Formats: sequence, structure tokens, C-alpha cells
Amino acid sequence: MMLLQLHSINGLVSKYPKRSLLVHDHGRRRDTAHKRLCFKMLALPSRTQRIMESISVGGEVGGAGGAYSYSALKRLDQLWSSICSAKTVVQEPQKVVSTNPGSFSDSELAGKALDKFDVIVCGGTLGIFIATALSSKGLRVAIVEKSVLKGREQEWNISRKELLELVKVGILAEKDIEEITAAKFNPNRCGFDGKGEIWVKDILNLGVLPAKLIEIVKNRFVSLGGVIFEGCTLSTICVYEDAAVTLLAEGNVLSSSLIIDAMGNFSPIVKQIRHGRKPDGVCLVVGSCARGFSNNSTSDVIYSSSSIRQVGESVVQCFWEGVPLDNLEIQRVIYGIFPTYRDSPLPAAFNRVLQFGDASGIQSPVSFGGFGSLTRHLERLSSGIYEAISSNFLDSYNLSLLNPYMPNLSASWLFQRAMSAKQLPNVPPDFINELLYANFQSMQKLGDPVLRPFLQDVVQFGALAKTLGLVMISKPQILPSIFAQVGFPVLVDWSGHFAMLGFYTFLSTFAEPVIRPWLSAFSPQLRYQWKRRFEAWKYGAGLDYEL
Repeated sequence: MMLLQLHSINGLVSKYPKRSLLVHDHGRRRDTAHKRLCFKMLALPSRTQRIMESISVGGEVGGAGGAYSYSALKRLDQLWSSICSAKTVVQEPQKVVSTNPGSFSDSELAGKALDKFDVIVCGGTLGIFIATALSSKGLRVAIVEKSVLKGREQEWNISRKELLELVKVGILAEKDIEEITAAKFNPNRCGFDGKGEIWVKDILNLGVLPAKLIEIVKNRFVSLGGVIFEGCTLSTICVYEDAAVTLLAEGNVLSSSLIIDAMGNFSPIVKQIRHGRKPDGVCLVVGSCARGFSNNSTSDVIYSSSSIRQVGESVVQCFWEGVPLDNLEIQRVIYGIFPTYRDSPLPAAFNRVLQFGDASGIQSPVSFGGFGSLTRHLERLSSGIYEAISSNFLDSYNLSLLNPYMPNLSASWLFQRAMSAKQLPNVPPDFINELLYANFQSMQKLGDPVLRPFLQDVVQFGALAKTLGLVMISKPQILPSIFAQVGFPVLVDWSGHFAMLGFYTFLSTFAEPVIRPWLSAFSPQLRYQWKRRFEAWKYGAGLDYEL
């Protein structure tokens, strides 16, 4: 019984999940059933509490979605209430990072340092991947994790192509893919409330065991000389001219050349950088993983069985799967909040501190999956970070080149707005389903080079232009509703990002091959900066994705 919604702060809207619709157990598919509920499950306290307290929570881990208990759900509901609060004045977040003049070696903390590293990664659930990639390049790396570093029992959905990115950077062997894969299923369905169904193959069709995956990567990290500080909480970071110093709540002091913030959306460092600003959109996940489903051979990428409707005080568009609860054996619950911001990815705000994964906002605003975007960017980021450390290009400007503006992510905000549930007199209730089906149908007609990247959160200029053109030709009657739903200012803003998407495509395709042969004549710093620009063009245009 799962509900996934994407909320805007100005109005409640629903979105579809891209990486948590399906979960698996020991080779058998365990679907996540979607039930039409509001996020505030506390409105049904007796049933919710009874279900949740009947499930063991002994396997709780860190990271988003790692907690299972009823008390943790109540805490998350309080957090959601504070995000939705109408207060315009936001409390200034705690100052975690401070910049100090002079050298660390001359400071009073120098004699207290327990150890020195090239890189300290704060947050281990996703941080273990970048930490291992950097260790494999010969850097001395440590991880600070507030709980035990292990993966949850719920599986992650991903494609084999994305897993091979982990092999490419040297943190997995290809044989490990079979060991961590709990199930494979094909084809996958995209369905929209009676409009029609589209079936695709080999997209998010693997159920990967996070517990096994992180265990393998953790062992490799330790074998490469990596150090893990488990049960340790970040207190403050002091940035000096020659080092970044991590002070742990337990009293230990660690120094490094660079600190990587992999603590996710609710990182205290991110809160400080964004000054506590409310997110522009929020993906909400509430539901459960269960056994008892009759069909275990296929899956849903996205499936809607209803139109926009009123639920309580909110207008929602739900995407869900439903079966009678009596048929299910609930294994664990799922809940989480995944905020998204328009000004993402997040540039470095301090010298020697860099955001990574969900903390950097590199994921698409129409999905919430940090793992998929992480695999796609891991080679780029690990190589860039290694070069920045080796050449001491660790000021905020040079680090920001690793999290650059990417027009394909910014262009995705149009989809977010188009799929927002609103009560508009000139927009029919089935508009979202009609629009989605028209888009998916057009992409299917254009073939795999268009459909497959889009379903894996990769927006490309040519594919997007062809899809929009075909929708306008085949469904011209839907255009007035699009303008009414999205609004003129949003369309103008999107047009700028769409133009930049085309410009980045041109730069990566034609300008980079002309400039790259001249790199050897540049100074080391200019060479580093131009390489980062090449990457920004390529990834910002979605050209990193190859069939």
C-alpha cells in the first residue's frame, strides 16, 4: 500500500516514482502496492499503528528510507508539517561550516587531530561509492557514518547498464552484478487510466539488494586502505587555507584536503548553504513492501488508475497499484521525503567542501532516485575530484565546476509543473493522464533512442524536440490545457533552458573536438577547468547516455 507524491509548496501535487515502485525478496518479486491515501497516515492511526508495530524494526539503517518504525514515521510527519507551514520567516539553520584564516598546522586543533586523510566522506550509504572510487585511484579516504554502514533490506530498481558504470570505475567486478541481483523482470508497463498501455523492456528491470551491494563495496573500500568511523556524528567543519578539519560529536578531530558531503537532502551543510529555504518540490513516499502478489514476471515503471481528484484539503493525482490488503503479507514499510530545488545542482559554497549525490541535487526533479543518478555521474565526479586534489584546485570556484549548471535537469522542471495536480476550470481532470500517454506514445513511435533515455531520467535535445513536435501534431487539442496548467512565465523560463540544451548539444558535438587537442598547451589550472566544461556540456546535454 504505497503512495508516492511530489508536492509543491504552493499546492499539493502527485508524481510517479522511478526507482521504488518495485522491490524483491530472494529472487521473487515483491510489488509495492499503492493505496489511495494522503501522506498523513496518522489520519488512520489505529490501522497504521497496528500494521507498523507488528513488523520488526531491528534492521533499521541510515540513509533515506532506512527507518521503519512508527515513531520514526511520526517524526517525519512533523518534519513534513514544518515544511508545509505557511511561515514566511525561516529559522536560520545551525552553522556547521566555518572558514578560518591561516594554516591548520598553526591552529590549536593541529595537536588534537586523530588522523589525516586526502578525503573525508560524510554519509556512508551513498558515500561509500565515491569513497571507494577515490580509494581505487590511490587516495587515502575515510567515511564518517552516524549509524552502521550497511544497506537496507528493500531492493533498489535499476538497469544493468547503470550497474556497469560501477564496474567501469573499478568498485565492482562484473561477476558481482549477478550476486547482488535478486530478480529480473520484463517487460515493464507504463499505463494511464484507461488511455492505454505501453510496454518497454530492460528498463529498471533488475531488483538489486542494497545490503549485499554495500557489503561488497564496503569490503573493497577497506581492502584499499579506507577507514570507516561508524557510530560517529559530524559536529562542525573548520576550513583553513591548507586543510578542512572535521570535528565529530564524539570528540575526535580529523583533517583532510577535501570533505565530501554525502549526507543527502537533509544534510546540515546543505541547510546552511540554502539558509533553510523551503524546497520547490517534494517527492513523498508512503507505503509498504509485501508478499502475496500473483504476477511476478512483469513490473510497472509508471501506472495511473485515476484522474485528478480531491482528497481531504488536497488536490491529488495518484499513481498506484492496489490489491486487497487481506492478500498481502507486509514485510516492511516505506516512507520518506525527497525535496528538490530549481537551483540545482548545488555549487560549492566553501573551499574544500563539496556536495555529492542527493546533497548536490544532481537528481531529476521528476524522480527521487539518488542511486541511478549517482551511477551515471560517478566516473565524471571521481576523476574530477581526484584531479582537483592532486593539483590542489580546492577553492569553491574550481569545486563548483564539478556540480555545474545542467540544462537537461532544469528542462525537467516543465514536466514537474505539467504533472502537478490543480483545480483549474479550463483543464479537464484527466489532463495529466492524457498528456503522459500522449508523450509516451510519441516516444514509443520514435523508438528506443528517444524512449529509453527519457525513462532513465536523461533528457536530450533531439529526443525532446521530436517528442514535443509529434505531440503537437498528433494531439493539438491538448495544447490549450498545457498553457493553462503550466502558465506563461514557466514556459518562458523553460524555453531558455531548452535553448541551452540545444546549445550544450552543439558545444559538446562540435566545439569540444576542436578545443580538446589544444589542452596540452594550457596551464594545469586552465586544463582542469576546460575538462570540467567539456563534462558539463556532455552531461548537461544528456550525451553521456549511450544505447
